[in-house]
Amino acid sequence: MKRLTLDLNIPADQYQILYAGTVRDVQALSKEGLRVRFPGRILQKFLDHKGISGTFVIEFDDTHKFRAITKIV
Repeated sequence: MKRLTLDLNIPADQYQILYAGTVRDVQALSKEGLRVRFPGRILQKFLDHKGISGTFVIEFDDTHKFRAITKIV
């Protein structure tokens, strides 16, 4: 399984745009230097009153399908 590590800082008001469906994907630069795009809905379980913040590992299979996301910091 492949993994990418991301530092994310999405304020609550910006996440609201994702939640409302106006924007569906998040784009970020991984620590490995790759630009990655993924559905914002996978971050919902990490949302608090400030938004989403931390370091995350996204795991995906050989066909680039999302498998898991874990907050590590």
